[in-house]
Parts: sequence; C-alpha cells; structure tokens
Amino acid sequence: MRTLTTQALTAEAFAPYGAVLGGALASGLFINAGTSEKIALPDPDLAQAGGSASLNLYRAKANALPFVAQELERHCLGSQSFIPLSGVPFVVVVALGDPAHQGTQPLETSLAAFWVDGSCGVSFYPGTWHHPLLAQQGGDFVVLERKAADVDCEIKSLKVPVQILVG
Repeated sequence: MRTLTTQALTAEAFAPYGAVLGGALASGLFINAGTSEKIALPDPDLAQAGGSASLNLYRAKANALPFVAQELERHCLGSQSFIPLSGVPFVVVVALGDPAHQGTQPLETSLAAFWVDGSCGVSFYPGTWHHPLLAQQGGDFVVLERKAADVDCEIKSLKVPVQILVG
C-alpha cells in the first residue's frame, strides 16, 4: 500500500481538478445597499445530455484520517460540488484521467489529497476522478450535481490502495 499526505487547498493547486468555492477569493461587487458582496464563481456544468441541476443535502458521517482509499469515481456529463455547512472539514482525493486509457481509468500517479478546513467548498470538473465525500466529522453538505435519466457515475478500483494521512 502507498501513502498520500494531504496538502492545503489552494485554487492554484486544485485547478487541474476543479474550482475552489469560497475561502480567500478575489473581491467582487457590493450589492443590496452594501449588505453583501457578490463574488462570481464558475458556473456548474450540469446540462450535458439532457441533465439538469440537482441540489441535495448530504448528511456525512465522520471518516477521520488515516483512511485507506480503494476506489475513485467520476461523472463525465457534469460537474459535482461539495459545500460544507457549519464549517465541517473534509478531505478531497482526486486524480486526472489516464490518457493511455482515454481517461477511463484514474492516472494513479496524479493522485492528490487536499485538506479542506470547512470554510469553502470544491467543484469537480466533469471527468475528474475523485473519492466520495470524506468528512472529517459528522455534518451536513450541500451537493450540487447533475440529474438525468441516465446515471452518470463511473467507479473504478485503484490498482494499489492508498492510505491518506494528515499533512
């Protein structure tokens, strides 16, 4: 088994896999008589192949580190966003698609793990391999994902399981 240590989540480090939602973002436009600042985020990609937006509440159980990841999933027809409520920290494990297999397998050498302190969320690009939600304590998440007649979730086992450690 190999090990992977979490790294701090930054927009730059996470850019190959998706976008960071919230946290230390650029400033936006003050609206509503100055009571709010509106900061533009990337639009979700949910309409491919007749899909539509599905907003869900996931009540996550704690999966504290160390944790052994044995599989990853991806959604090719839409983005997926995890947004914690009440500051629930979580870990994101991601990988790019292996070009030798037209992306249909995770490129295990590109595996990365990010510690998300609960002050922001993440949005995965369509086709990004990722582990299901790994909340570090029990809590609620808003999840924005694609809904359609055809389920868009492909799951692959890792060739070599990886133990995720706190960085």
